[in-house]
Amino acid sequence: MKNIFRKRTPLFLCTLFLCIFLPAILLCSHCFDRALFHKITSAYVQSSLEHDALSLHFVMAYPNLQGIHLKDAALPVYSKEASEASAASRQKFLSVLSFLDSKKLNEEERYTYDLLCDRLALDLEESDFSYYEEPLSPTSGMQSELLLLFAEYPFYTADDVETYLSLLQSVPDYVQGLLSYESEKSAAGLFMEKEDAQKSAQQCREILTKEALSSGTHFLQTTFSSRLASLLQKGLLTAKQQSQYEAQNQSLLSKSVLPAWQSLADGLEQLSDTGRTRGGLSQKPDGRQYYAWLVKESTGSSLSMDQLYLLLQKQFQKTYKEMKQTLTTYQELTGDTPDLAPVNDGFPLSDPTAILEDLQNRMQQDFPALADLTAQTVQCDIQDVDAGLEAYSSPAFYMIPPIDALMQNTIRINRSSTADGIELYTTLAHEGYPGHLYQTVYSSLVCDTQTLPIRKLFSYGGYVEGWAYYTERISYEYAAQVLAEAEGSLGSSYPAALLCTLLAQQRDLQINLFCLLDLSLHYYGAEESELLRSLESFGLSEEQSERVYDYLRTAPAVYLKYYVGYLEMNALKKRAELQWSDNFSLLRFHRFVLEAGPSDFENLTKRLKQTTAKTG
Repeated sequence: MKNIFRKRTPLFLCTLFLCIFLPAILLCSHCFDRALFHKITSAYVQSSLEHDALSLHFVMAYPNLQGIHLKDAALPVYSKEASEASAASRQKFLSVLSFLDSKKLNEEERYTYDLLCDRLALDLEESDFSYYEEPLSPTSGMQSELLLLFAEYPFYTADDVETYLSLLQSVPDYVQGLLSYESEKSAAGLFMEKEDAQKSAQQCREILTKEALSSGTHFLQTTFSSRLASLLQKGLLTAKQQSQYEAQNQSLLSKSVLPAWQSLADGLEQLSDTGRTRGGLSQKPDGRQYYAWLVKESTGSSLSMDQLYLLLQKQFQKTYKEMKQTLTTYQELTGDTPDLAPVNDGFPLSDPTAILEDLQNRMQQDFPALADLTAQTVQCDIQDVDAGLEAYSSPAFYMIPPIDALMQNTIRINRSSTADGIELYTTLAHEGYPGHLYQTVYSSLVCDTQTLPIRKLFSYGGYVEGWAYYTERISYEYAAQVLAEAEGSLGSSYPAALLCTLLAQQRDLQINLFCLLDLSLHYYGAEESELLRSLESFGLSEEQSERVYDYLRTAPAVYLKYYVGYLEMNALKKRAELQWSDNFSLLRFHRFVLEAGPSDFENLTKRLKQTTAKTG
């Protein structure tokens, strides 16, 4: 690692070392460093999660078996002091890591060590931008995200229900912390635009209403009841307990959560006139620097903003040229202009379970099998998003399972924004196989079980979403195969394949354009009118263009996480082709990426260079 991580160990760290890790001194030198590494990473995981019941439950289903005991069944409440203490904790952990000799760790431990050092250093840079994060964005703020997490909060035991109810009880304090943060943002001149505050306030009032609670139809009531029913069916709950929990849930939603959401709406409206800037982050003091940090954090790419912009431009031109060639080939083959409607409307597969089975069958040749790692059956609960959440949910999403309940997976489909046909097929490839679900389960199974928990605390959006989009693009080829088989004629497969290629290229161009506009808005300072003209020239209506602009403005770097991650994944594949030469195969490359697990691309590239030319 860099010399910055080789500082002299401070006195408090020496004390920590002597008090906690002295017994390990009797071990051999290599064993000592390895044992110490596992002790300090385990201690960091425990200290990070023992006061965060919500995060802990989504990381571990049975934390007590992992030696982690919840200290406080409440949501973490923001305060400036707590934020500073969290940064200090990360700095201390980084300093303790620097005490170790990473050369004495085994290969997987050393990789985790490198990831941790780099990620902690990157996270610490965020302290220079205290009030730039927006937890209440109208695009994907906690006013909707927290309720979605509550709706998806799994019940494994009756104790989980007790913890869940305690979390509901803590909502007022959590909301007060959010308002304190927003007030500090306002004082720093960094509060959101007036229209955004009003939209977020309106969402607070619409997503949870007294009328819905009175009728018993709110999703926090219906999902709670279904989860209790599942526990009852398994014999983990009595009918009397079920009735008592139903009453407690109703009382807490009405007396704690609803008033808290109303106060959150009121607070946002009171602050709504204090926003001082409009447009992208480039209009805020140090906004361009924060955006550059945000892009690096969310994409895992080490490229500069100028390098990214140039990369995206070149890829746009390349894809546009390829799409023109696809159109020409189609017209020469058929003599017609492509009509994409029949490909979507007449797609043979519509049942989500059948689609996932089809995808698993088609991916076998180029992706390693989960069956090689476990004899257990991977389960997936596929359901539609509750109607009350459709307006606040993405087209589909995958809930990452706890590390000790990997076989229990969840995919939700938002039917209001996901159509049947190829769109549903490729969406389920993105969320399921060979996308998020497959990658999560495979990588978790092959990771060192001792270092897995610490890696779960850090997100690598570029890797995770880059992989999902990379596999989504492959699924268009699978879709062409489905259509060809349905036609039952090899000759008729060519138009279907070309149409699927065309759909993939159109989607590619659109996401690429959104990334270019994201950079233009938040880093280069482009005006709203410039972005709207670009969107309308791409074929979007005025209304659609305004919606996309608002999304880009309020959700900076989100599209880059997907598309830059995808481009970095492709670049990594090209490096593997050059390095492995005749020993390259898609199967070997995919196995390499999956076994590395979520990472930034700089460390992934280093790991690739260390591989041998042996056939995978």
